[in-house]
Amino acid sequence: MWIDHLSYFLAGIMLMLTVMGMVLAGTIPGIERWNRRFFLFLFTALTLLITITTIDLIIYRSPGIPRVKAVVWYLESVLNSFPMFFFPFFLLHCCGERWQASRLIHANLLLWITYFVLLGVNQFTHHFYYAAQDGMFSRGPWYPLAIAPMDVMMLLNLAGVIRRRRLISGKYFRIFLIYLLPLSAAMVVHTFLYIPMFFYVGLVISTFSMFAIILMDQVDQYLRQSQEIAAQRARITVLQMRPHFIFNTMMALYSLCGISPEKAQKVMLNFTTYLRKNFSAIASDHTIPFSEEIAHARAYLAVEEAMYEDSLLVEFDTPHTHFRVPPLILQPIVENAVKHGMDPDRPDPLQITVRTKETDSGWEIIVEDNGSGFRTPADDSPGSRASADDDPHIALDNIRQRLKMMCGGNITIMPRAEGGTVIQVTIPG
Repeated sequence: MWIDHLSYFLAGIMLMLTVMGMVLAGTIPGIERWNRRFFLFLFTALTLLITITTIDLIIYRSPGIPRVKAVVWYLESVLNSFPMFFFPFFLLHCCGERWQASRLIHANLLLWITYFVLLGVNQFTHHFYYAAQDGMFSRGPWYPLAIAPMDVMMLLNLAGVIRRRRLISGKYFRIFLIYLLPLSAAMVVHTFLYIPMFFYVGLVISTFSMFAIILMDQVDQYLRQSQEIAAQRARITVLQMRPHFIFNTMMALYSLCGISPEKAQKVMLNFTTYLRKNFSAIASDHTIPFSEEIAHARAYLAVEEAMYEDSLLVEFDTPHTHFRVPPLILQPIVENAVKHGMDPDRPDPLQITVRTKETDSGWEIIVEDNGSGFRTPADDSPGSRASADDDPHIALDNIRQRLKMMCGGNITIMPRAEGGTVIQVTIPG
């Protein structure tokens, strides 16, 4: 019959979900210890329930084994109560409440004990359910009474979720409703009408909702970890002040002290500003005014101009500065332009221009240079750079990640028509 095939199909889906739930709960790292134990227990109970239910489907139409069927039906009835009885423990854990003092737990425990007592009594009577002469499941006159504790338990849990809706996230509130409503409706119908298929559908939907909790928690954890990694990379970038830059600056200051003390003071002031901006960015997890970022870039470029003298020309055209950016966006870009554009053998000086403009959707920061141009990783031969830390792609990828995470911005790298590179940073308004 088609109903039997559909029952086997639903049982197969259920079994797959519960086994996957056990595997995920037991193997995925980062799950809270209490949650891991709860989900392992829940999915183990559901796996046993589906296994017993499948056995029931197999022997359902087989006559002559009433005792086997009685055992299967008893185990099925017992396991049916587990998902509903242990749900409020998870609910209270999510709300930060102690289950020992919860009236919801006490009421569920009383109903659960009543349910077990009624199941035990039924093993010696035919008042609740029994195997008919043809071996088929038959309800007794008191069958609704045996199911009533489970119905009340589900309604109490549903009321408990609604009452605590302000203590849990909207996502969890919706998942808890998806878990409870189909199963509650299936149990209420099952109390008065014997339609196993309706119960199986409700159980599949409820199981899938708990499976979704694990998956969504893992997605949330992955996003949090990605943000933390991006923040850590930002801090690491701040700390990666080039040792050779600091060393060269100190040696230039040493030489300037004897040649031009006034110029040495100016370089020292700019170098101090550069260091202060770097260190302050370490503790910054939020966007900063773009004017501070310009001050940082100006201080860095002023030091480089003092060391390279006529080999480096810098121009700022920044009429628009009243917007916010993540820290360390502009300075690493101009540092890359100097480091990878400066060539002692070239006759013309390296020219770097920093411009800003306002657009309909926000602002743009444009850095142009007339250096050798931006190369892709495929263009670089082995040994073409001193180390991976000098790769401009690393710094620009870091900037791209922080722009996206902190303000929804983006960075675009383009070749300059006259030779060199144009880097455009887009900041949404």
